[in-house]
Amino acid sequence: MVDIRTMLITAQQDNLNKVVILNTKGGCGKSTLVTNLAAYYAKHVLVPSIMDYDPQGSSMVWLDRRSPDLPKIHGIAAYKEPMQAPRNWQPKIPNETEILLIDSPAGIDHDDLRKLTRDATNILIPVLPSSMDIHAAARCVTDLLLVAKVDRRDQKLAVVANRTRKKTKSFVTLMRFLDSLGIPIIAVLRDTQNFVCSAEQGIGVCEMQPSRVKPDVAQIEKIASWLDNWPKRRRESRSIMSINKPPSATTSSSIRLRLNLGK
Repeated sequence: MVDIRTMLITAQQDNLNKVVILNTKGGCGKSTLVTNLAAYYAKHVLVPSIMDYDPQGSSMVWLDRRSPDLPKIHGIAAYKEPMQAPRNWQPKIPNETEILLIDSPAGIDHDDLRKLTRDATNILIPVLPSSMDIHAAARCVTDLLLVAKVDRRDQKLAVVANRTRKKTKSFVTLMRFLDSLGIPIIAVLRDTQNFVCSAEQGIGVCEMQPSRVKPDVAQIEKIASWLDNWPKRRRESRSIMSINKPPSATTSSSIRLRLNLGK
């Protein structure tokens, strides 16, 4: 288990876009999402940093494969916490960083979940079209709402459907489940070798031959567009919360009931 105590503080910039890619289940495509977003932002002249808390270090392996001739991406192997580190130790984020992409580990406990999502401007949950992944995503969303106290009105939580094949039963089931959450589905990534090939080369799909990856890049652009809109969403949510009364307390059982796909 990785100690996430260092996530309490990230950087001092008020305009830092801190994006947490989160799913407590492994193998759902968190690193794929992180690396492709990093490549996209680097290509568009922003300066991204990846903070990798996953002990597998997939995002850092991807960066090691990346050619130095490509646009710069900072990598922070946060899972390599120094021995004898003090409790307030934290990885250093370059001052030039404009967007911070956090690759989170699987199986984090409730305390770490709260630390992980604190001060996040965006939280993305990638979900695969399988019954195990759907139920894991339901538990993840429940914990975000009840444990991490993420308020839906903040409009910083979104879902990305990953490795999908349209016109299949699993795709229909996944989309029905995601729609039931009441959380925006901002992109649908298809099941394609383009993501595998780009990962092997240390690049993003946006850096591959355009004619080959056009549908995939279009979805990455959708995600980036939503992420970039965080200042407006923050202003809107603050305006709404200043007018409306606080939401009534919702029990754990009632939220889980809404998240139960089969009901």
